[in-house]
Amino acid sequence: MSQTNQRIRIDHWIVAILLFTMASIAFINILSRYLFHFSFAATEEITINLFVWLTVVGSGIAFERSGQMGMVTLYKIFPKKIKKLAILFSSGLSATLFIIVDIYVIQAIYDELTLFQSKSGALEIPVWIYYIGVPILSVFVFAGIYRGATSKLSELKVEGDR
Repeated sequence: MSQTNQRIRIDHWIVAILLFTMASIAFINILSRYLFHFSFAATEEITINLFVWLTVVGSGIAFERSGQMGMVTLYKIFPKKIKKLAILFSSGLSATLFIIVDIYVIQAIYDELTLFQSKSGALEIPVWIYYIGVPILSVFVFAGIYRGATSKLSELKVEGDR
């Protein structure tokens, strides 16, 4: 029996914890609705925002696993040098997109802290608390983009060495 030595990855744990929390909140809400004829309306607010955070971390994992949509048909017919350029260009565009998203979200957080100071509808939690997860968790997106690009480049190198 072979034993694999896999590291415990924090992004995988974050996704698991967020998903478990969302499922637990939804399950408790369903139970309370049927048993007590009472619904916790505020739980929807938490679940939606946890879903956004889950999506951010999950997109980093998807970048690493090459799980995002791509134009592989064209990529496969490219010569090795063009493939390398396509990997670098695609990774650069992906990172640029998330940098732009982070800039806008940080601006929204700043506006919420200084100008608007708005609170969420159901729980009266400051909205910036929900927003802050996106730029913080984008670290995992950038790590996924980097890991995915290095993995593709090393596969390309091995492919060329054959």
